[in-house]
Amino acid sequence: MKTYTNWLDVKGTGRYVFPSAHRKAGRRSRWHGAASLRYALSSPPKSVRRGNGGNGRPPLPQDWPAGGRLSCYWRQGPPHPLGRRRSACHAPWSVSGPNGFSPSVWRASRTPLAVGPKGVFPPEVAIHVVRLACERPDMLSRSLSQWDGHELARQLIAERVVEELSASTVRRILAAPQVKPWRHHLWRHPKHPRDAAFYATVAELIDLYPRPLRADEMVLSLDEKTSLQPRPRPAPTLPARPHHLPNRVEHEYKRAGALHLFAAFDTRSGQVYGHGDDRKRPREFIAVLEAVDVEVDEHIRTSHRVCENVSTHHGKEGRKWLAHHPRFIMHFTPVHGSWMKQVEPWFSILQRKRLRLVDFESKDPLHTKRDQFIKEWHEPAHPFNWSTKSVAKIMAAAPAQAA
Repeated sequence: MKTYTNWLDVKGTGRYVFPSAHRKAGRRSRWHGAASLRYALSSPPKSVRRGNGGNGRPPLPQDWPAGGRLSCYWRQGPPHPLGRRRSACHAPWSVSGPNGFSPSVWRASRTPLAVGPKGVFPPEVAIHVVRLACERPDMLSRSLSQWDGHELARQLIAERVVEELSASTVRRILAAPQVKPWRHHLWRHPKHPRDAAFYATVAELIDLYPRPLRADEMVLSLDEKTSLQPRPRPAPTLPARPHHLPNRVEHEYKRAGALHLFAAFDTRSGQVYGHGDDRKRPREFIAVLEAVDVEVDEHIRTSHRVCENVSTHHGKEGRKWLAHHPRFIMHFTPVHGSWMKQVEPWFSILQRKRLRLVDFESKDPLHTKRDQFIKEWHEPAHPFNWSTKSVAKIMAAAPAQAA
């Protein structure tokens, strides 16, 4: 079995390159390879001040060697039975500041000079770490959805690549190749390409959102936020108090039904038209369209509605209603295109600011507070900055797919 010195179990290059003098018996030091060696560090301080030897010690005697160089020595070995041993350092300077080399010099003792180990790991082990991180755990008969630092270290030890390895060392090895097996992203396989209709719909919305509108024209992003539960609790929520006491919410709660919120977000002004109901069907969606039709000013002759492509929004009842209201023009987002609805960021604001702590007695107080939040939103209402970064990545493949 190959064994390597675990020299990367320390964060940063400015840390100690020796075990702590007061570590617990039987516990391995952070730098295992330096546990039985003696070292001396000599380094010119970057930011110093005259006088104090460090950690509240009195100034050094005047007959001690002077100069602008910090030279401190540490003795290695088992801990002293009576605790820490305080010994001085022959340095007239005390290092301070974020760029200074500032060890606890008053704990030092004079030892022979030696060269400390470099903070490197054998490349053979690094190759094994990267190789393992780029494989699925199922391929190695592990019941894991994805790797993390601890599981990678356990697997390498089980494969007898190393005798000991920590999770922090694994993360530092994977930092160079920028491999993060503990994260995941959703993607679409190229064997299932998007058709021409998808790119045509995306191009239509790209043109609709940023283009200047006429005075009698508006664009609304419409969607529903489902299952808003009151969750009555046996005790009221307590506010925050001094001395690190946050808001305290009773853990137990009961279920008292749910509400559905239909919201239409004006992409130019940020105003929100919100209406709630107990159910989510085509007839409730038509009721929302009629309510918005009443609230929208009469001088608006063309109202673009961007909705999700679901049956609730384009059923038979909905198409019949739209036929009698010609000023409404519906635009449906493509499949997997919910990110193109600008009402979604507003739903996130509603969730974080109003629905994070839910302790309403019934659906009626929830309905009242939800409408109040929408009215209060109209004061700082603002549109969202529409970024074309994600759209550009998708449309970059449009010519190739269309061909």
